[in-house]
Amino acid sequence: MAEKLAPEKRHAFVHNGQTVFEWDQTLEEVNMYIELPKGVPTKLFSCTIQAGHVEVGIRGNPPYLNHDLTHPVKTDSSFWTIEDGEMHITLQKREKGKTWSSPIQGQGILDPYAADQEQKRLMLQRFQEENPGFDFSQAQFSGTCPDPRSFMGGIRSE
Repeated sequence: MAEKLAPEKRHAFVHNGQTVFEWDQTLEEVNMYIELPKGVPTKLFSCTIQAGHVEVGIRGNPPYLNHDLTHPVKTDSSFWTIEDGEMHITLQKREKGKTWSSPIQGQGILDPYAADQEQKRLMLQRFQEENPGFDFSQAQFSGTCPDPRSFMGGIRSE
């Protein structure tokens, strides 16, 4: 049932007609996806994840991305991989349940409608996590969705 509440599609940050990265999020993490240039050996790509910053590039060249993150992450459980010509960066949220409007500060921010839809989806993920015997995939909110971090006592820590 939880897979029904997974992100339906990736959000894209497009600059000058080119997709810089795509991203999605869950209650616990933000995932960034970067299409890598063809013909460059994968061992030359690098990614540095800091609590509030991410840097991606090809060794020996200026970074492709060198930006502050919208919110802090847990560096010990954040990581990156390369598969099928795509870099996948998994950023573990420091604040579980916080809805991010973009991974990168000031870049590719979701419009208000998309941000509201994300918050609703994360709230339903929270309900599903707390009540695994129920199916919340068809549930709907009328009006403004509450913050999943604080609604009804907040997210339970493990």
